[in-house]
Amino acid sequence: MAALREGARLRLDYSAQSLWRVDRTIEDIRREGAPYAAVERVLRGLGAYAGEVIVRQTGAEWSSKGGDHVVRTPDGRLWDPIEEARRCFDANGSLRLLCRDATSAAGA
Repeated sequence: MAALREGARLRLDYSAQSLWRVDRTIEDIRREGAPYAAVERVLRGLGAYAGEVIVRQTGAEWSSKGGDHVVRTPDGRLWDPIEEARRCFDANGSLRLLCRDATSAAGA
């Protein structure tokens, strides 16, 4: 993540607002035509970052589900920010909206 922050000048401060920039970064990567295999680790890192934003905003915890890491909010719901980052890359998701939904559901 440090290399991405420096290379893309991406300001990541664990705020919900920073996820606008993350969504835009993923969109830029997709527009450049990068193959998924080439950006898989970056997407995983961006998804993990979004998950940590949710954890910090809601008091959630990281949990393991079938080998994948998900976030469990205090209301017991599971959120998969790493998969959401993949959906963002496919133009079918938003880490910002996932965070909004998770924090709304958790009453944060």
